[in-house]
Amino acid sequence: MPLSEHEQKLLEQLEKQLHEDDPKFASSMGSDQAKSWSTRHLVIGVLGTLAGILLLLVGVTTQIIPIGVLGFVIMGGGVYFATMRSSSATSGASGRSGKSAKPRSSFMSSLEERWDERRRGQP
Repeated sequence: MPLSEHEQKLLEQLEKQLHEDDPKFASSMGSDQAKSWSTRHLVIGVLGTLAGILLLLVGVTTQIIPIGVLGFVIMGGGVYFATMRSSSATSGASGRSGKSAKPRSSFMSSLEERWDERRRGQP
């Protein structure tokens, strides 16, 4: 459901006031997805973690300490990789000049683009 003109003006005033009062917080809460969660990172990290756990268990059961240590290191690396955010330089605001510059959009990005297009259509 679209916002009324009064609601749009109130929202714009709130955004402007937030940017004036706390620009650091406003930029962190902005829609610029310079760093986002990556499904690929999550899947690779989980697989690495499972492989590390498997190696750790093999090392413990065979009582070969280097294999257990290697498994622990791989497991830690997998967890780190899964929780790491990927930075995409193309998804900044400068890349939004037209419809051809389509960033890897999430649900919120597509809603924001639709909102911007709706706003451009109004006088």
